Amino acid sequence: METQLLRDHQVPPSNEVLKDALGKSYAAYEELNHIITSPDFASETQWNYYKDGKAWLCKVCFKRKTIFWISVWDIFFKTGFYFTEKNCLGIMELNIDEKIISDFKSRKPIGKLLPLAINVNRKEQIKDVIKIIEYKKKLK
Repeated sequence: METQLLRDHQVPPSNEVLKDALGKSYAAYEELNHIITSPDFASETQWNYYKDGKAWLCKVCFKRKTIFWISVWDIFFKTGFYFTEKNCLGIMELNIDEKIISDFKSRKPIGKLLPLAINVNRKEQIKDVIKIIEYKKKLK
């Protein structure tokens, strides 16, 4: 059973806290963070404690647009994207792992948004996350 971590509102997610929480998955997190905050991607990460979910989440933004969310779990970190119905067809055309696409097709909408979540615990998975980020950044 997966357990969401970073539940203590008094302990912000520093690099040490994240390294301890993620263990072996920290290398993948570190690589993703390096890529998205580089000048090429120009994204910002904002860690906040959300009382409704009782956990720290990272919102990743490009300019004023929220691109995706990061949550920390016991053996991975989860990237969460949200798409409107008109934008979800573009996901099917991306050259990404078929399991991501099939999971996305089977997800139930949250209101008018369709969620796409990827549990990341290896650096090899970052390439698919990057493709989805690039797609999301191009959307209006």
